[in-house]
Amino acid sequence: MNNEAVIQLGRTVSVRLVGAHVALVTLQRPLVRNAINAITALNLEQAVQLTDADSEVRCVILTGAGDQAFCAGADLKAIANGEAAALSTTRGGFAGFVHQPRRKPWIAAVNGLALAGGTEIALACDLIVAAGHAAFGLPEVRRGLVAAAGGLYRLTRAIPRALAIELILTGEQLPAARAQAIGLVNQVVPGPELLATAITLAERISANAPLAVCESLAVARAAFDHDDRVLREMSASAIRAVAGSRDYLEGPRAFLERRPPHWSGT
Repeated sequence: MNNEAVIQLGRTVSVRLVGAHVALVTLQRPLVRNAINAITALNLEQAVQLTDADSEVRCVILTGAGDQAFCAGADLKAIANGEAAALSTTRGGFAGFVHQPRRKPWIAAVNGLALAGGTEIALACDLIVAAGHAAFGLPEVRRGLVAAAGGLYRLTRAIPRALAIELILTGEQLPAARAQAIGLVNQVVPGPELLATAITLAERISANAPLAVCESLAVARAAFDHDDRVLREMSASAIRAVAGSRDYLEGPRAFLERRPPHWSGT
């Protein structure tokens, strides 16, 4: 990928570089609030694989086209047509994303409503930046459904348990400002500043040693999944992986020479 390239994955997802090491993935269905249909799920899965394989990409931002919705979840028209199963992929789960293995950090830039599967996609990212008018919610119970794409347990891990259960059982929306106050969202900014804010955060991450970031992220992601013994083993494995890299020596050398480090990612 290069800074001029915009890779259109079908008609529904685009990928482009917005900085030296930052990729922007955009859901391109604004007329239906960027809802997920079968082709979008396949295209988003391809976007994950594309950015993960590109050694120049160190951090990825995910957003939706327009300023009304990040993602409204599953496309109800597709469900009505009997295509519900096609909204997930074998490897990635819902939207080809929520269970997709990803080594690099992902930032959700939530530009409006993130409802149902849209909230689940945001929760599957590592960080969230939201526009002031954004809101989150799992309204599945209002339609006789269950938020089965990770929302039930990821939301309960991300915010106070009692509030998470209230939101899950009532289906009510959580405004961006409140989401930030309880720790679900990293930053809330005016809509026009959203992408610039997300890019700045991504660039701050990308300025660090890529291998150290990825290894650290892998352990942090697993923090709720294992006990301390397993997490200690994972941490030890992470430092061994980093200690065998060129960047392990480059960091201290750059500090002693009072210069910016030149990371190779190897």
